[in-house]
Amino acid sequence: MRRLTGLLTAALVLLADQASKFAVLHLWHLQDGRVLSPAPVLDLVLVWNHGITFGLLAGLGAKILLALLASAVVIALLVWMARTRDWLITVALGAIIGGAAGNVLDRLRFGAVVDFIHVHLGALAYPWVFNIGDAAIVCGVIALMIENLRRRAPVAADHAEG
Repeated sequence: MRRLTGLLTAALVLLADQASKFAVLHLWHLQDGRVLSPAPVLDLVLVWNHGITFGLLAGLGAKILLALLASAVVIALLVWMARTRDWLITVALGAIIGGAAGNVLDRLRFGAVVDFIHVHLGALAYPWVFNIGDAAIVCGVIALMIENLRRRAPVAADHAEG
């Protein structure tokens, strides 16, 4: 049941990621330079990310390499998810897998990842545009870090006493 939860999480993240990108490209017809502002702190603006984080390694030859690397990471995370007994780790890995798979699909289909979410508070803005998959990856990594700190906290306390 736990593995199914992780796979379901991955599938839901992948579905939400791809559905939101479909909406951006085909329903809202968001194009380069056009900005939709559905909320005072949120803009939707199309950015094609040809590289990895912050646009690093952008280039024609890097597309396939990045897709292969991300696919290998997804496979490794699936193995980790199959072996873990912890529910939070399973869900966190599912979120990371779903987000990474969505970005791999973009890279294979378009040669770039579709990013469109820009968060800001007046002139104070998050410096990057991202997508649902990216957000799921970040949330999954944060959950893994919290779980790691939670597990290590009693060990650290035991060493402080002794």
